[in-house]
Amino acid sequence: MINQTLPFTENLDKRHIAIFSLWLVTISGIIGILLGQGDWFLPKTPANLLMGAALLYWNFPPKNGWKSVAIWSVAFLAGFTAEALGVNYGLFFGDYHYGNNLGPKVLGVPLTIGINWVVLTFSTAYLSRKLTANPHFAALLGATMMVALDFLIEPLAPVFDFWHWDIGYAPLQNFVSWFVLAWLLQYLVRQEVPEKESSLPLHHFASQVVFFGIFFFLQHV
Repeated sequence: MINQTLPFTENLDKRHIAIFSLWLVTISGIIGILLGQGDWFLPKTPANLLMGAALLYWNFPPKNGWKSVAIWSVAFLAGFTAEALGVNYGLFFGDYHYGNNLGPKVLGVPLTIGINWVVLTFSTAYLSRKLTANPHFAALLGATMMVALDFLIEPLAPVFDFWHWDIGYAPLQNFVSWFVLAWLLQYLVRQEVPEKESSLPLHHFASQVVFFGIFFFLQHV
């Protein structure tokens, strides 16, 4: 029987499909916004966030069954609750409110924000664990990566109608609170980070850094 497999599909797997999908959406969004089509692309942000989460789940199913689901649910609730307290009472992050481009809200907080806390925690915990076996240094490294990304996003958030600060910019307490919560979450999920080798978490995190980094740079030149 003749092998009908095309050469370029022989080594195609879930990881390659996920990486291709992430960068396709990222590059399309960058080009579209630069061409003045932000009003079309930015409202699709919730779909992009959900796609990224789904691709990670597809490649990394729960490591320890329901125990893993419970721990990641706690991470979701921790991030979402902190944001709800921030939006409604000005706690932790400062006084701010969410815009319309992150999807449906509960208590003033888009549900995708809780998902984003989970996805970012997963990606940074995976990367930091690969870089160091020391759990304390890994937690600091993962939290630092999360805050560094937030630093890029903050000036763009009001422009993209993600969220808006009452004082017009992100206060220092936002970054401090982000770091503390991110640091605690790194400890929470450490044992749930899969051990298998994969470049997908790196591509997922890098795609966000590239997207927001480009617009951060353009905003400051």
